Amino acid sequence: MPGFELLPHTADTGFRAYGETLEELFIHAAEALISIALDPCHVAAFAPRQISASGATPEELLVAWLNEVLYLLDGVSFVPARFEAVWFEPGGVCGQLLGERRDDTRHPPRIVVKAATFHQLQLREHNGGWEAEVFLDI
Repeated sequence: MPGFELLPHTADTGFRAYGETLEELFIHAAEALISIALDPCHVAAFAPRQISASGATPEELLVAWLNEVLYLLDGVSFVPARFEAVWFEPGGVCGQLLGERRDDTRHPPRIVVKAATFHQLQLREHNGGWEAEVFLDI
């Protein structure tokens, strides 16, 4: 099962992410967001970082999680290369990852992503795994 695919949209951009587990889905959704925002081909996985997000529902957690990843990219100028672990806690999701400082010459920007949104958001169990459709405000 592939990790994600891009979805066409007239005004925004979106993706469909897959995972055998909800944790794997969150990783693939983060990878989709990163690949939309910049070219991740040359990101080195040497600096550890942990992120977390909170929400009352799985959908809220996913949107908050993606916006934390976006904050890493734009607010902290850090590019995740590999997610080591994702786990859920009551009311939250946490992730341990490796990456490096963002460098536009090595990680060329593609699209400026403003936010992950609830617009047309879908998160569901599907064929023994998980699937999400997410649209981004660009």
